[in-house]
Amino acid sequence: MSDCIENRTFSEIEVGDSASVNHVLTTRDIQLFAVMSGDVNPAHLDEEYAKSDMFHGIIGHGMWSGALISTVLGTQLPGPGTIYLDQSLQFLRPVKVGDTITASVKVIEKLNDGKNHLRFACDCSNQDGKQVVVGEALVIAPIEKIKRKKVALPEVEFKEQAGRFFNELMTAAAQLEPLVTAIVHPVDGASLGGAVEAAEAGILTPILVGPEHKIRAVAEQEGLDISPYKLIATEHSHEAAEIAVSLAARGEVEALMKGKLHTDELMAAIVSKTEGLRTGRRMSHVFALDIPTYHKPLFLTDAAINIKPNLSVKTDIVQNAIDLFLALGRGVPKVALVSAVETVNEAIPSTLDATALCKMAERGQITGGLLDGPLGFDNAISKEAAAAKGIVSQVAGDADIIVAPDLESGNMLYKQLGYLFGIDGAGIVLGARVPVILTSRAAGRGPTRMASCALGLIYARSKKS
Repeated sequence: MSDCIENRTFSEIEVGDSASVNHVLTTRDIQLFAVMSGDVNPAHLDEEYAKSDMFHGIIGHGMWSGALISTVLGTQLPGPGTIYLDQSLQFLRPVKVGDTITASVKVIEKLNDGKNHLRFACDCSNQDGKQVVVGEALVIAPIEKIKRKKVALPEVEFKEQAGRFFNELMTAAAQLEPLVTAIVHPVDGASLGGAVEAAEAGILTPILVGPEHKIRAVAEQEGLDISPYKLIATEHSHEAAEIAVSLAARGEVEALMKGKLHTDELMAAIVSKTEGLRTGRRMSHVFALDIPTYHKPLFLTDAAINIKPNLSVKTDIVQNAIDLFLALGRGVPKVALVSAVETVNEAIPSTLDATALCKMAERGQITGGLLDGPLGFDNAISKEAAAAKGIVSQVAGDADIIVAPDLESGNMLYKQLGYLFGIDGAGIVLGARVPVILTSRAAGRGPTRMASCALGLIYARSKKS
């Protein structure tokens, strides 16, 4: 294919000359056309709406087909220098995603009016040879020969709809009985408001545990009605954590949700050997990340609880994350055990742990997931990066779960994603007798906190089924 574009002048063109282009219509084409034109007709952009009886499942745009005619006239016949004067088009049938459209033009009149006018018959047909657009166009043909190198078009990056995964969580949670949850020390607008919002959405039945005067002051300041919810008064955050944990231990609440207190303070009460919520498994944290530029949700563990986990602890970290993924009904997760490199190196202990974890999965010591590692983060999420390094793996480039080698790397990765790229992450602690809804204090109210509550509810109900 030539890297140049060349026109045909008025004197070179004869009646009967023709040219054509063809293109396969994609969803991206429709989205880009909508961005450029402002045409947000749901018949073109909303798959569910387009599937209604009115549209018979057609998702497409006749105007997009008409635009191909302009492409032929402006790039081939007559080509560069053409001035479009008039067109008359009829849209005969709809176009849907996946159709191959051939746009053709044919000279039907060469006007000898001294103005270099040409009249074209225009036609767009689909892969079955059926016309979708017909009409005519009038142009001024160029009189000077033009040959130029083709201009490289800028790449357009499309981001998937932000929040799609979180919306799926909310939809799933709405089908379940609300989760009775102790809200630990909710003395700020984010945690108290988040609890109230989750209750109003039917996700939680909150029990507020903390200093009563502070909780009521925040409720008044934020305009929140907390009268429907039980409030257990405490002197301070430490007592709030202890009482909330005791409620869970007695089966009076089904989950805990962190308010305005340090994670260490809440976890100290949870892991207490006498009054805590320990099980035979190590507790760990999982972030569920809604990443528009990745082709599916991505889970990250552990970026909040275990500072420098050994092999035994990592076994539980991996199993907890797999169990959450399975509870969400998303199939068998692909688990990437990431490190600085994708080869085993005894100088990098995390590569040795990754190798051992893979073997443990083969022997049934870790169940429910497909493991691979060590993998670099790049080849865990990018097939191109994996191929460049010759990695043949069912996990590489398609990971569902990222297992960080330690808290430092996991936490930095999460915060980089959040602060540099605006990625939201719902958070939950697993491995205790009840799920612990644990979000960053910087998360505020909104979709992240609500999605965390939905995660807790879905996980808890899955364990009871």
